[in-house]
Order: sequence, then C-alpha cells, then structure tokens
Amino acid sequence: MSRATPLILATAIFMENMDSTVIATSLAAIAADIGTDPISLKLALTAYLVALAIFIPISSWMADRFGARRVFRLAMLVFMIGSIACAFSGSLAQFVGARFIQGMGGAMMGPVARLVLVRMTPRHQLVDAMAWLTIPGLIGPIVGPPFGGFLTTYFSWHWIFIINIPIGLLGMALVGIALPNETRNKPRNIDGKGFVLAGLAFALFAFGCSVISLPALPPIYGFVAAALGIGLGYFYTRHALATEYPLLDLRLLRLPIFRVSVVAGSFFRLGQGAVPFLFPLMLQLSFGLSPFESGMVTFVAAVGALAAKFVANWIFKSWGFKYPLLIASLVSTLGILVMGFYVPSTPIPLILGILVFTGFWQSTFWTGSNAFVFADVEDKDAGQANVISQVWGQLMFAMGVAVGGGTLELAHRLRGGGELALADFHMAFFVVSAISAVAVVMFLRIPRNAGHQLMSGPHMH
Repeated sequence: MSRATPLILATAIFMENMDSTVIATSLAAIAADIGTDPISLKLALTAYLVALAIFIPISSWMADRFGARRVFRLAMLVFMIGSIACAFSGSLAQFVGARFIQGMGGAMMGPVARLVLVRMTPRHQLVDAMAWLTIPGLIGPIVGPPFGGFLTTYFSWHWIFIINIPIGLLGMALVGIALPNETRNKPRNIDGKGFVLAGLAFALFAFGCSVISLPALPPIYGFVAAALGIGLGYFYTRHALATEYPLLDLRLLRLPIFRVSVVAGSFFRLGQGAVPFLFPLMLQLSFGLSPFESGMVTFVAAVGALAAKFVANWIFKSWGFKYPLLIASLVSTLGILVMGFYVPSTPIPLILGILVFTGFWQSTFWTGSNAFVFADVEDKDAGQANVISQVWGQLMFAMGVAVGGGTLELAHRLRGGGELALADFHMAFFVVSAISAVAVVMFLRIPRNAGHQLMSGPHMH
C-alpha cells in the first residue's frame, strides 16, 4: 500500500478538522456579528454533528452502490457548498442550516476514507495506515486555531469558511487522479425504515439535549424532543434486531472487544467533545484573550498529538492495547480536570506544557481505539463496525458539546445570571472530566491481551 493513498484521503479529513477547530476559536466573534450569544451558537456545532450521525450510516452503502471515489468527491462538493453558505449566513437559523449542509458532506468524507483504507490495507498494516490517514487530519487542528483566530481578529470570520474552497478543489482533483474507483461489495438492500427511524432518533435526541440548556427556547421543547428521540431509538433497536440487513447492525455489540471500544469510547468522547467548545470560550470571555491569542494557546495540543503519531505504532506493538488505552484515557481525563483550576494568572507556559502532554496521549488513544474497534470483528462486518463506531462517536461528541454548554448555562443560572464567570467554566470542566473518568474504569477491566491479533503478522485469527 502506498503512503500516498491515506494522505490523499486525508485532505478531506484535514479540511473537516480544520473547519471544526477554526469555528470553536471564532464562536464569540460570529455570535456578536449575527446577533446571538455564544452559548446559543453551540446549536451550530450540534447541527453539524447531528448531520454526521444521520448520514454516516448510509455512507458505506453509498460507497458500495455508486463507487467510493464518486461518493467521496461528491461529499467534498457538498461540504464546500455548506462552507459558502456559512460564510454568507446572517442569522442563527441560517448559520445552523449551513452547518447542517456541511455536516452532510462531512458525513460521507471521513467514513468513506476510512472504509477505502480498511478495504485496501492488510489487517497487520492497519494501525500504520490509520496513523498516516490521521496525520493531515491532525495538522488541521494545529493550523486551525491560530489561522482562524488570525483571520477573525484581523480580517473577518467569513474567511474561515471561504478558505475551504481551494482545499476542497485540490482534494477533488487528487482523488480523481489517485484513487481506484472500485466497488468491492455488492451493496446490501438499503434499510429505508431503519434510516428514517435512526435519523430522527439521533436528530431529536441531540437537538433536545442542546435545547434544554439554551437560553433562546423554553426547556420543555428540549425535554420533549429528547424523549421522542429515545422512544424512536427504542423502536429502531427492535427493528434492527429483527431485520436481516439493518442500517446499523446492533448484533455486533455481542462482540466483547467491540462493545468495550464503543461504550468506553463514548464516555471518553463525551468528555473530550466539550473541551473545544469550552476552552477557547473561557480564554476569550474570562481571560480576555483575542481569538488569535486563544488560537495560539489551544493549537499546541495538536503538536503533542502529531508527535504521538510517530510512536503510536511502536507503543501498541510493545505494550499491547490495554495499558496504552488506560494511560491515555487517564491522562486525557486529568487534562480536562486541570482546566477547572486555570485562572488568568496561571502561567501560559504551564498551560501549554500540559496541553502538549495531554494532546500526545489523546492522540495515542485515537490511533489505538480506531484499530482496536476491529479486533474481534470479521472482515465481512468491517463496514458495519466502522459505521457504528463512527456514528456513535459523532453523537457522543455532539452530546459532549451539549453537556459542556448545559453545565455552563446551569452554573451561570445558579449563580444568578449576568456575565459568564470563570467559576461557571470551572464547574463545567469538573463535570465533563467526571464523565470522561468512566472510560478509565472500563479500560481497567479489559483482559491484558485484548486486541493482540491486530499486532501479529498478516493472518487474522
């Protein structure tokens, strides 16, 4: 397998990751410009993640039906259209809608890239290939915050979306040249009923959780939407277990390693998902940094993450999966906890050092868990396993934003309103670090040799 393939696939992931980190840095400026408050803008972050959760499940079906290359290029095009719509948004509703369109494109880009890679790569090279796929994706968060902060501070926030157009066009051209247009599998029949049920369940649940903590709408809307989402989720589960080829094959959760990967990964993502929303806002609103200065602080986590990519393969080969995943989830959880103690007088070099260290272990976690998910999954189920882990992961990130924003809003109200205070942010960090800690406990309980088959030569099992 040539290194070029994962790197070309990664242009899309670069664009997507840069976009999501850039928007976090610029939330306060966008909110001021379109006449809303920063906490309400988390609806825009959630809308994007909900679109991912709805459309990721059909990504592998689309790739089988129309060819991975065609679907991948179409996804980049949709993402670019959404980016243009974001740049021209003048209200919260328009911005949320534009982010949803971007999410539709993003939903096809990441999973189809991973699927192409899983299909083209022998299993024993998978950790290495995943590392190459994620490197450009990691450069996005390094470049994103300072670059986005620079554009927002010195030009205007609109440019952070317009910049996606040249990157997207380059990606479309490279994919056209370098990717084989293979249709590997005869597509299964599409599970239409499952798509409607699951899509509505995800959308209502995530929307509900976001609205409960929104100043803009009465909380009862949120509770009703979330309850409807849970109800539809129940019906979807019954439908999936009774259908031969369901949209998301929940039977895979019988596999012990797959189940632990998904469930422990959920708690990890819930905690991590809140940080890109909370941390830049705290730096700007409570520490008084400009978007550019806050971007210059937050980007160093990605430097640690990039460093990890070059040793991750060695770490898992030497130590197996249990201990690295355990240490990585513990360090990442403590990293969130520490944010609850930062004050404006905390030395910036200390914050930077902690961010680099936690970024290193967080990245190690992603590399390991991306491969670990497939440890006890057979080749024929790899597409399903990929889709379930991706969808659930995105939903948990969306929930992380909702929980982080919700705790922030709740702490703010309990204190009697007014301006957002530093104490509100601290409370939010304590709550999300407690959620993230559940992952640590779960990894403590997995067998020592779990996932060993991913590290031994070309044969599987």
